Amino acid sequence: MTTELDPDEVGLFAYQVWNYKMGEMVSLMIHLGDRLGLYRALAGVGPLTADQVAERTGYHPRWVLEWLRGQVAAGLLDYQSDEETFELTPVGAAVLADEADSLAFAAGAFSAVPGPDFADRLADAFATGIGMTFDEQGPSGAHRTARMLGPWSRLAFVPVVIPALDGVQDKLEAGALVADVGCGAGVALRALAAAFPDSTFHGYDPSGHALEIARAHAEADGLTNIEWRQAGGEALPGDGTYDFIYTFDCLHDMTRPVAVIAAIAAALDPDGTWLIKDIRSTGDFDANRKNPMLAMLYGFSVSSCMSSAMSEPGGAGLGTLGFSPSVAEDMVSQVGFGRFVIHDFEDPANLYYEVRR
Repeated sequence: MTTELDPDEVGLFAYQVWNYKMGEMVSLMIHLGDRLGLYRALAGVGPLTADQVAERTGYHPRWVLEWLRGQVAAGLLDYQSDEETFELTPVGAAVLADEADSLAFAAGAFSAVPGPDFADRLADAFATGIGMTFDEQGPSGAHRTARMLGPWSRLAFVPVVIPALDGVQDKLEAGALVADVGCGAGVALRALAAAFPDSTFHGYDPSGHALEIARAHAEADGLTNIEWRQAGGEALPGDGTYDFIYTFDCLHDMTRPVAVIAAIAAALDPDGTWLIKDIRSTGDFDANRKNPMLAMLYGFSVSSCMSSAMSEPGGAGLGTLGFSPSVAEDMVSQVGFGRFVIHDFEDPANLYYEVRR
């Protein structure tokens, strides 16, 4: 190197890089805390010693102690040194333990480490241009997506989103035919099917891993008004029979989103409604840089969303941030939709678009 570097500047940059490595390690610890029920054991009970946590969970106290200390170091647990106790605060519990009732629950996003060939496949994609489908990304991706998107689908879709759509709730109560295109593990579809038992629901998704989860949960919930179809949106019948169609967090993952949009137009009743949920994005990289989570979103894109969207030659490759409001409105107008209403339900990650003829 011909230029003498400022050691302080090098040190700060190195610190930044090692912080990302720390994030990788903390992410694994969060996954273990969620997977092993450690956060749930700590929720709502006040300060506990490591031995008490071990007793509550049945795990080895030495392993529990090391995990607890790491959580304190990460700022996720409170620690009282005089008593050597560890505490998950109510705020921490809302984010890390309360999957059933908290819209802020986030621990489900921390999935198991992908299979050994995952990084190799991604590296190959840089050379070939061809990414991995969701099924090729393995079952952990389907589990992570379901749990990451689950709180809003379960807790806000029926009580908040549906009433805001023009005439949709009345149709669902009377008995409508509904399609969830890109249904994944069916979290949103199961919430809707349970709330509107007189309606009939079809879940479309090409991922066998996701549909396996969806079928198991629907059966456990006793839901008999859902049919699951392992197929992409292109397989929708073109007979205009669906009263309501929705696509949640999936159009940007598709290799042929325009073809799917055309299929939705053909499958939807002339008086029907299509609801799109997709990532908040301005469509402009410089403007998006204000988002403090932007690096994470690009990581998701390379490892999952764009990979799926380029999993066949000529794939659109929109990626996580590619389906901005302007792109969405342009694509839906191309197939004859004239009404495009943007809804902001204070979902921190997504916007919602109500589309009609």
